Amino acid sequence: MTNRIGKILAVSALTIGTAMTAANAGCEGRRTTGTLVGAGTGGVLGSVITHGSVVGVIGGAVVGGLAGNHIAGDGCTGHHYRHGYYDRYHRYHRYASR
Repeated sequence: MTNRIGKILAVSALTIGTAMTAANAGCEGRRTTGTLVGAGTGGVLGSVITHGSVVGVIGGAVVGGLAGNHIAGDGCTGHHYRHGYYDRYHRYHRYASR
């Protein structure tokens, strides 16, 4: 029973991670890297804290992936300059003249 629940949680975590990665692909790969590093680190920490429990590993990977995605995406806004800015799709927008 526990093995089946672990497999269901693993597939769910993989599906959520894939959907998050595809939704945020426009951020130069930083969110993808943050998600993967966060999930790996969270899985290891979950394993250490729960002494190898499957639920602890999966839970840690999900929480770590979400945290890594959010932390890595903080700088994904546009780059601002004196007369305009670049958005996250690398398009330049001029500020309205005063």
